[in-house]
Amino acid sequence: MNISVVIPLLNEEESLKELHDWIAKVMQSNHFSYEIIFIDDGSTDGSWNRIKTLSEHNNNVKGIRFLKNFGKSQALHAGFAKAEGDVVITMDADLQDNPDEIPELYKMITEDNLDLVSGWKKKRYDSVIAKNLPSKLFNWAARKTSGIKLHDFNCGLKAYKNDVIKNIDVYGEMHRYIPVLAKNAGFSNIDEKVVKHQARKYGKTKFGMNRFVHGFLDLVTIWFISKFGKRPMHLFGALGVIMFIIGFGFSFYLGIDKLFLNPEGRLITERPQFYIALATMIIGSQFFIAGFIGELVLRSKREKNRYLIKENIKL
Repeated sequence: MNISVVIPLLNEEESLKELHDWIAKVMQSNHFSYEIIFIDDGSTDGSWNRIKTLSEHNNNVKGIRFLKNFGKSQALHAGFAKAEGDVVITMDADLQDNPDEIPELYKMITEDNLDLVSGWKKKRYDSVIAKNLPSKLFNWAARKTSGIKLHDFNCGLKAYKNDVIKNIDVYGEMHRYIPVLAKNAGFSNIDEKVVKHQARKYGKTKFGMNRFVHGFLDLVTIWFISKFGKRPMHLFGALGVIMFIIGFGFSFYLGIDKLFLNPEGRLITERPQFYIALATMIIGSQFFIAGFIGELVLRSKREKNRYLIKENIKL
């Protein structure tokens, strides 16, 4: 199979048929073998019934329905697990991503031997204050932190080699950082393509300003995991050693001063250096304990389902 199109969605009933017809037209005109996997992330409208209807008329349409809303990352994880195409395309269901970009994205993966191609919505039709400016700041921070030179990390329109999506774990709200996850897994041939951005035709956005706060927190998380996820003691142990050195230094100074330099001076407990020494040594101990706990968790963790599937179509 040439292409799998993975589409996570939440309450997008109005746009699904138009999106399906558009994708099917592109696939047929380019003679691609394909599948469309819709992942209904707990919709409360008629989205699932629309997916079932589309599946009855097109054998290439498949569906996954979550028991409730688990988030976009979990929806992508479920879709990636089922995708069979040599190239996997992800896009949003709101018609803001243009299916006409699919042939060129497919060509970049198959002919240019890229692992991942991320869309770049260079010209956007979103609110400048609410979305565009925060998005630019977010993408700047992501570039500086990850070292990946992409202009639009959060663009839903992306293309992947099948090997990439089968070897990365999209969890929490890490869908924003799939290129970083891919790079950390060893897939470094990453590029971008300017894609058309279209104004939302139906409904309203499911994401508010809080997504940027969550995005920056996730960025810190993924930076930490990429640096120290496999060796937490290296970070916490180093911080613990620094704290111990500071505490020991003050304790040594207090001991020498009291025993030899100024034995008739103030009591040690009346001097601020005593409390600095005490606090830093306690903090150092806590860092060491955190490192040990991290190592224990790392060695004992087990995989478990992060979402519950209510029903499938053809999967």
